[in-house]
Amino acid sequence: MRRIWRLLLYVRPYALYSLASVVLMAMVGAMAAFRILLIRPIFENVLSPDAPTKDLLVFRLPHISQPLNLHFLVPNHFHNAWTVVAYALIVSAVVKSLCDYAGTYLVNYAGFGMITDLRNDLYNAVLRRSVGFFQKNTTGTLLSTLINDIERVQMAMSSVLGEFLQQFFTLIFMMAAAILLGGKMSWILLLFVPVVISSARRIGRRVRQTTRKGQDKLAEIQNILHETITGNRIVKAFGMELWEMNRFRRAARRLFRANLKSVSVQAISSPLMDALGSVGIALLLLVGRGRILHHEMTAGSFIAFLVAVFTLYDPVRKFAMFYNSFQQALGASEEIFKFMDAQDDVREKKRAFVLKGFKEGIQFEDVGFAYESDGEVKQVLHGINLTVHPGEVIAFVGPSGAGKSSLVNLIPRFFDVNEGRILIDEHDLRDVTIASLREQIGKVTQETVLFNDTVRNNIAYGQPDVPISKVEEAAKMALAHDFILNMPEGYNTRVGEKGTRLSGGERQRLAIARAILKNAPILILDEATSALDVESEQFVQAALANLMKGRTVFVIAHRLSTVRKASRIAVIEGGEITEIGTHDELLQQSGTYRRLYNLQFSDDDPARVETEAALASVEGIA
Repeated sequence: MRRIWRLLLYVRPYALYSLASVVLMAMVGAMAAFRILLIRPIFENVLSPDAPTKDLLVFRLPHISQPLNLHFLVPNHFHNAWTVVAYALIVSAVVKSLCDYAGTYLVNYAGFGMITDLRNDLYNAVLRRSVGFFQKNTTGTLLSTLINDIERVQMAMSSVLGEFLQQFFTLIFMMAAAILLGGKMSWILLLFVPVVISSARRIGRRVRQTTRKGQDKLAEIQNILHETITGNRIVKAFGMELWEMNRFRRAARRLFRANLKSVSVQAISSPLMDALGSVGIALLLLVGRGRILHHEMTAGSFIAFLVAVFTLYDPVRKFAMFYNSFQQALGASEEIFKFMDAQDDVREKKRAFVLKGFKEGIQFEDVGFAYESDGEVKQVLHGINLTVHPGEVIAFVGPSGAGKSSLVNLIPRFFDVNEGRILIDEHDLRDVTIASLREQIGKVTQETVLFNDTVRNNIAYGQPDVPISKVEEAAKMALAHDFILNMPEGYNTRVGEKGTRLSGGERQRLAIARAILKNAPILILDEATSALDVESEQFVQAALANLMKGRTVFVIAHRLSTVRKASRIAVIEGGEITEIGTHDELLQQSGTYRRLYNLQFSDDDPARVETEAALASVEGIA
């Protein structure tokens, strides 16, 4: 019920359209019932030439002497029975058609409108989640919820809802017509109501369960698709096409079985309604035959009554399908609201402080960080104490898995510390707004993220109105301007998904240009050159030198050649800072940094000469 109520809350902005569609659909049901009532005067007057034309009775209520005469509903100049009935038929058909069209349009307008709002809210909720949320939920699951689950709800709240309203009012008015025409005989239909309701509820519960399982299997397929399409080069390089195809087929088979289970449950509804309807019609024929023989009912009235009952059967049969569709929507909404209600690991305090600029530095005070994986808590950092002054370049080195990336990811609050605190300009990171904090930070990583858009829009990401002159200036500082001009459409050239049309060095320089244009006072460089060859690294290092000027920089690097000019170098091992100092100071110690340096720059290392030459050329370019 809570999920139903939440879905209905999205209808509130479209309440006027919904109310109008209800009124119009009620008119559709009323006109459909009125046309059934016309069957009696057709048989008793139009098709019986000897019958009087003054009394075109539609129905007669018990205990009321004055019956409803069709002459009361048509203009006075119509006297012939055929013209009166024909006029009533045509007018009712026109009114029904107009109301049907307008009502269907309005209910779909409200349905699609509410689904658009729901989809926007879900995307907004997912987009604003912390990094930990995306580590816990696969891309396929998120895509399935945003597309497939929303589609299920959309189907129920638009086209199915429109037909449901039409059939609901048809049922109401047909029941009234059946009671007016059949009198006590119509109460036989009540015998089947408990059976219909109980069976529909039982089937509906099973439909909701099987729908959720089917959606989960579909999410599994989407996850496989995402992994194999984005990682297609690895798949091809390892010759794993057949293995991935078999994995996809197994997932598709599981989805096939889940869908069959759902269909097998839903398919029960229609045959069950058919069987109940046949039993009901047989009983009515038996009772009606006796009433006609005893002159308690005319043949025309009984035929009209039977047509009303047959028309009733269609809404009743469809109600089972409607109920199943709404249950499917409820099953789909479970995952939607689960993601919307998910509690973030990183939350912003109410009335948080808005950070305006960066002036005094960053302090790490007894910082500890741990994360949970498969029910186990893994301690990544502990006892980190460090003060970084404005304009300082701090480099973090150490073995893989020591906690270097985890440490710098705490600065923009991708994660929150578990122990201690981090201060920026004397404010705890948790006390400032996330937007104002991240506004002060630029980031360039090893895995460059570019969007399938133009070069200009990738550099100006987040600043769509920035002049092209500033974009070009940032590209020049990143040493990217020349190769951009050589592209087919210059700054308007699309770079492809994730920048696949560019080389690694070119992608990295676009990322640097983007960071330059953002002009944030704090810069994080996470292995920004580790995946590049020596020649590409020369240009990227020169571009980074331009980017680092006048900024507070945190650098992570495995190549010690890229950090030797840092203000200070911190060695991280086992989640702790074990050494800190300048390049020369650390070389004088017999610690980890000196050991790593000797390993990378041993006298017999043939790469040393090439690396030193590259560094010299970089310093010349910068």
